[in-house]
Amino acid sequence: MKVVILHGEVSADAGMDEKDVLVQATTVSSALTDLEYTPIILPLSLNFLTSLDAIKEIQPSFVFNIVETLAGQGSLIHMAPSLLDYLNIPYTGAGTEAMFLTSNKVLAKQRLHAAGIPTPSFFIPGRTVGSSFVEGTYIIKSVWEHASTWLDDTSIICARDLHSIHRAVLAQQNKLGMDCFAEIFIEGREFNLSLLAGERGPEVLPPAEIRFDDFPPDKTRVVDYRSKWVEDSFEYHHTPRNFNFSQEDEPLLLQLTDLATQCWHVFDLRGYARVDFRVDSTGRPWVLEVNTNPCLSPDGGFYAAVERSGLTFTQAIERIIQDMNRGS
Repeated sequence: MKVVILHGEVSADAGMDEKDVLVQATTVSSALTDLEYTPIILPLSLNFLTSLDAIKEIQPSFVFNIVETLAGQGSLIHMAPSLLDYLNIPYTGAGTEAMFLTSNKVLAKQRLHAAGIPTPSFFIPGRTVGSSFVEGTYIIKSVWEHASTWLDDTSIICARDLHSIHRAVLAQQNKLGMDCFAEIFIEGREFNLSLLAGERGPEVLPPAEIRFDDFPPDKTRVVDYRSKWVEDSFEYHHTPRNFNFSQEDEPLLLQLTDLATQCWHVFDLRGYARVDFRVDSTGRPWVLEVNTNPCLSPDGGFYAAVERSGLTFTQAIERIIQDMNRGS
C-alpha cells in the first residue's frame, strides 16, 4: 500500500529549521515501513500542477502530511491540506481550516480568547485584543512563522504606551519583512504538552517543561531560535526538556492537561498536536500556541513525549493514521 510523505520543498540554502523536515520525512518513512506500507517521500513546491500530477501518478492510499512551509513561507502551510482536499485524497493531521487558524497566531489567539481559554493579550498595529493596553514587557513574534523563527533577544521589549509598542512592532516588521504582533511576555515556566489521537479522543502525553538552566539574571528566559537550532550556543545547551515533576506540580499538570484537551476540541484537531504554555508567578497557565503538525524528528518534543508515555514512535504513527478519517 503506497503512502506519500508530503513535505515542503527545501532549498539548498535553507536554514536548519527548514531542513529539519527532511529528518522528519525519513523518520516517518521508517515507521511506515515497519507498518508494512510503501512510503514515497515527495516535496511540495509552488508549482502546484506538477506536484498534483506527481501525487496522482503515484495514486497513494493516503498522504502523510508534514508540510510546514512552502517556498520558506509558513503562511502557505494550509495549502497542502487544501490541495489534498481538492484531490479527495485522505491525509493525516489537521484539516485545512484548523491548519490555517492555528498557523496564524493572531487568529488562533482570537479563537482561544473567544473560547475562554487563557492566552496572553496582544497588540497588532491598530488594535489590541484581550484587554486594554498594559504597560510592561512584550515579545514580538511573527504572525505566521513557527519553530521560534526569528526570535532572539531583540524580540523582547519594554512598552510604556501604545505609541512605543506600535513603533516597535512596525520596526520589527520592516526588519524581518513579515507581519508581526506583540504579546505580553509571561515571565515564568514553560511547558509543552503533546497530544495523540486515541479511540476515545485525544490522549495528552506526559507533559514536558523546558528549563532555563544557569541563565544569568539579566537574560530573558525564552525558547528562541538559538535554543532550538544553534547547537554550539549557550541557549541550546541550557534549555533541557524535563519530564520529572514533584507532587506539588500535580494540580498544575492536571490543569495544563485539561487546557490542552480543550484546545484540541476548539480547533477540531486530528491525529496529533502540541500546545505550548507559559505559567506565571501565580501559577496561572497561559496558552501561547497550538501546533497542529509538531516536529516529528527524534530529538523533538513530540517524539520524546511518545517515548515517555511507553509507546513506540511506530505505534504513535499508527494511531495518527487511524484517526485520519475521523468525522468532524
